[in-house]
Amino acid sequence: MRVTLSSVMVMAVAVLTAACSAQGGGEEGAGSCAFTATYGGRTYTGVANVDFTLGDALGTAEFPPCDDTGRADDAAVHEPTTAYAVDGLDPRVGIAVRYAPDEVMLLAVESDGGLPLEVEKLNRNSTASQSPKAG
Repeated sequence: MRVTLSSVMVMAVAVLTAACSAQGGGEEGAGSCAFTATYGGRTYTGVANVDFTLGDALGTAEFPPCDDTGRADDAAVHEPTTAYAVDGLDPRVGIAVRYAPDEVMLLAVESDGGLPLEVEKLNRNSTASQSPKAG
């Protein structure tokens, strides 16, 4: 299955992030929750605007709770989800997760504060292969 990240998905992530940020209400220490998941002892962060091919299910990943305000009522349990392989990526570098019934997102382990080289290659290939589509 070929997945193209669209502006709708990017908007969904922006809404999720903004909603979590808004809970802070400007309190000291308030932050925002990034789109992250854990799998196999690693933390993966969402990567937008990259085309990728979804592979087989790998196992269970978890979305960590968003506790960006420090209030006890914000603490929650980890939410399980399925981690999927991404063609061309070692799962130690990148996975995909379904965060809505028809939406998946590429996540990658950050390397030296940036994207791993393998993900950068997907990104370059995605940019080079994009062309305007007739609507």
